[in-house]
Amino acid sequence: MKQLFVLLNLFLCTGMSLVNGQDLNNVVLPGATVKKLAGGFKFTEGPAVDKDGNVYFTDQPDDRIWKWSAETGELSAFLEPAGRANGLYFDRSGNLLSCSDMDNEIWQIDMDGNHIVLVAGFQGKKLNGPNDLWVCPDGGIYFTDPLYKRDYWTRDPEMQQDGQHVYYLSPDRGEPVRVANDLEQPNGIIGTPDGKKLYVADIRAGKTYVYDIQPDGIPANKSLFVPMGSDGMTIDKDGNIYLTGKGVTVFNPRGEQIAYIPVEAGWTANVCFGGKDRKTLFITASEYLYSIRMNVEGVSFNASTK
Repeated sequence: MKQLFVLLNLFLCTGMSLVNGQDLNNVVLPGATVKKLAGGFKFTEGPAVDKDGNVYFTDQPDDRIWKWSAETGELSAFLEPAGRANGLYFDRSGNLLSCSDMDNEIWQIDMDGNHIVLVAGFQGKKLNGPNDLWVCPDGGIYFTDPLYKRDYWTRDPEMQQDGQHVYYLSPDRGEPVRVANDLEQPNGIIGTPDGKKLYVADIRAGKTYVYDIQPDGIPANKSLFVPMGSDGMTIDKDGNIYLTGKGVTVFNPRGEQIAYIPVEAGWTANVCFGGKDRKTLFITASEYLYSIRMNVEGVSFNASTK
């Protein structure tokens, strides 16, 4: 019944224009409206695009990963249960990586729905609850590990690590490395397609930082990007950064706000570019999935290596 209810919502799409919004650099296609693609979820999160432009996203309270088809525009359930997946991202081999916080792990999921655990903990302890991740062009994985206590945990719900940090898993795998330990509550994370810059949102501090990624994968030279935190985030081919929370706020690489896209939902959790031409911005917000056509293109699945 749940899948039928969500699919029925596809035929009840509504649109909203950029009323009270702004777009200084024409990143949004002129005349485009924010469209509600589907509703009836409990809380949508973690959109990620595959090489064909299909978009996968999670309904974490319902423990399910959904797939939006770039070919037909239809939704279908991809994986259930899904380890309480939160943030998602595709690796270079076409596997779906997930922050699966049922057991506070990083999963690698193939297209048949089979998974292996890439990260089960750090220094002999469980992680707090992996939230969002980004795959560098060379295959390294950066992920945030804040603490949001879940009512489905059967373990001790208190913090497992000595703080809320950012980690890096090298392309050779092995054990993750802690690469940022001075943030209050890191959440959204994204990097540039050349693998040289890393953006991390500290949602509790209300700030987003930018780092230089060194040849060994370790971020350095932390600096304030904008005095605004974010839940999820994405980047387009021009290097503009999209932050979420209340609607979607867009900043150019210099940290100047160039657009604001209002979204009629209580909370905008995450965003990604998808569709066959990567010019549709998909927005997961509370019980809904939205989209809006853009003038700019998202980063290609086959990004260049460092």
